[in-house]
Amino acid sequence: MSFHFDRVVLIVMDSVGAGELPDAGTYGDEGSDTLGNVARAVGGLDLPMLEALGLGNVEPLEGCPPQPGAPAVAGRLVARSKGKDTTTGHWELMGVVTPQPLPLYPHGFPHDVIDPFMHRTARGVIGNKPASGTEIIQELGEEHQKTGKWIVYTSADSVFQLAAHEDTVPLEELYEACEAAREILTGKHAVGRVIARPFAGEPGSYARTPNRHDYSLRPRQPNYLGLVREAGLPVHGVGKIADIFAGCDIDESHPTKSNAEGIQVTEQLLRELEAGLVFTNLVETDMLWGHRNDPVNFHRCLQDFDRRLPDLLAELRPGDLLVITSDHGCDPTTPSTDHSREHALLLAYAEGTNAAGRIHEGEFADVGATVNVWLGGKPRRGLPGQTFLP
Repeated sequence: MSFHFDRVVLIVMDSVGAGELPDAGTYGDEGSDTLGNVARAVGGLDLPMLEALGLGNVEPLEGCPPQPGAPAVAGRLVARSKGKDTTTGHWELMGVVTPQPLPLYPHGFPHDVIDPFMHRTARGVIGNKPASGTEIIQELGEEHQKTGKWIVYTSADSVFQLAAHEDTVPLEELYEACEAAREILTGKHAVGRVIARPFAGEPGSYARTPNRHDYSLRPRQPNYLGLVREAGLPVHGVGKIADIFAGCDIDESHPTKSNAEGIQVTEQLLRELEAGLVFTNLVETDMLWGHRNDPVNFHRCLQDFDRRLPDLLAELRPGDLLVITSDHGCDPTTPSTDHSREHALLLAYAEGTNAAGRIHEGEFADVGATVNVWLGGKPRRGLPGQTFLP
């Protein structure tokens, strides 16, 4: 006998890794443990709602003791994909394993990328190196405004980032240039994402604006998002989810400009939707604090989510499934400002049930497999992942 329920809310806490993976040393990430190291750095986590749900059962965490009878299934998930970026992490949660790492450019992009890009966009390029996005606009912003040349940069992730001042280059032109770059960056240069990075302000005090836009590769199909839709249920992407999946198998996209807005939109969808998957990315732990090596504000960001968690739980109906997970780490206590190769955390709570402290140690794709089964999707041979709930 089969059964299914109608609603799942899946929240990805961007960069909230739960300890180094066995191959972390290959990536230069030995010792990374975003959650654990943040807990130590701030003298213990103060996250009462997550603690009650079972966060302390994920891994040993200072200030967040384990709860033997916690209502949520808790654990850590191993990545099978090669890489430690947003695209590979989110894709694998939905059953798309990336066996070969996406291309990286530690010395900048080669001429066979930059030359056609300059030709297509009729503007020159400055930068073309790995850099912090906040630092490179201070370094090159004034030159960009004087010359009209694009600021191109990358990072330890597979990304082509394009920065332009909103008063120098209209947003529409910046977005069109990113679309041109996306068309050029194929084959051996098929980076995970092309990212528009608009900024504003004056020399010495430039700041990025909220008008970022990502242009991702299209994920392989079939995947668990597609299977949910084949079951007749809609998929709502909150935050940058639609960007990460290049719009594939996303029925409605709800872009947001902050974690607070992402939580508010998720809560509103839970009030309104009769059925479907609400897939939310909360990016500020990554974008604002992980990459800036700021464990104190990283913790405060987690506290902001913890304070809103009761509102989300209040909107759950019997049979609803809430899954909280992550896509990689970005340990703010290590010298590196890049992502770290870590386990994903797992907290999964089904309204009206009690997991009694059950622990699940599996892989990223177990999330998608569970979501699919919960919503009545058919299994598909060849997709990784096993359900972690009965």
